[in-house]
Amino acid sequence: MSVKLTNRQVGDVTVVDAEGRITLGDGASTFRDLIRDLVGKGNKKLLVNLGEVSYIDSSGIGELVSGFTTVQNAGGAMKLLNLNKRVKDLLQITKLYTVFEVHDDEAAGVRSFS
Repeated sequence: MSVKLTNRQVGDVTVVDAEGRITLGDGASTFRDLIRDLVGKGNKKLLVNLGEVSYIDSSGIGELVSGFTTVQNAGGAMKLLNLNKRVKDLLQITKLYTVFEVHDDEAAGVRSFS
């Protein structure tokens, strides 16, 4: 199963809920396309909920970084929410934990954009 993405608004913050695997092929391209689409529509405060993501490969990590850059270049911010142990370890190994702002609580993540 590749990734299933849904998005919802919490105030002026767009929460992207990801479920499944963000891997080379459909998963990574689906993620990339959604982020570009949201930014194109003017959504510049993105909180990506990875709580239901079971696996991310190097291509998926690349798309997270690409999405982060896309949002920043548009004058916005992308933050991560609910990382499981596997994803948290992956971000620490790749030193990306210092790049992404990570939250364990959705309400706190949404407030962090204020």
